Amino acid sequence: MIHLHDKTFEPFISSEEIDFAISNLAKQMDDDFFDEVPVFVGVLNGAFMVLSDLMKKYRGMCEVNFVKMSSYEGTQSTNHVKQLIGLNESLEGKTVVIVEDIIDTGNTIEELKAIFKEKKVKHLKIATLFLKPDAYKKEIKIDYVGIRIPNKFIVGYGLDYDGLGRNLPDVYQLAE
Repeated sequence: MIHLHDKTFEPFISSEEIDFAISNLAKQMDDDFFDEVPVFVGVLNGAFMVLSDLMKKYRGMCEVNFVKMSSYEGTQSTNHVKQLIGLNESLEGKTVVIVEDIIDTGNTIEELKAIFKEKKVKHLKIATLFLKPDAYKKEIKIDYVGIRIPNKFIVGYGLDYDGLGRNLPDVYQLAE
């Protein structure tokens, strides 16, 4: 058990399970992009660990960039996505892979898809380490999913609770 602010969390997904899932994602992407140079775009702050480990396992040539979005306050999604930091270089004609730590409602992905559509990318793919199928409300296809999880609040491996917990190598769920 760990304590962050006023909440208690219990172990949920081990770092070994996470490593296995990221290895599988990298293998799928190696197969899909063997003849391309994709641009991997990590969604900060949460995806920094996912993208870092994914890039260590991805064998092809690629570019890496980040965008910062925000939609959470405490343990609840605000259902309002704000773009905080955008991309500066042209992505026209390039294959882009958005890399998320977690997708729940899909609001951030919907906003990102609209942003990248304006940038005239060749192909847009979406990857996430964690997907909450019960919470996902959008029709947008998620191309790469590491682990499907129940609709529970989790921390660790890039995910936080009001700023704490991102550095944990394992993932914890809110204790009942």
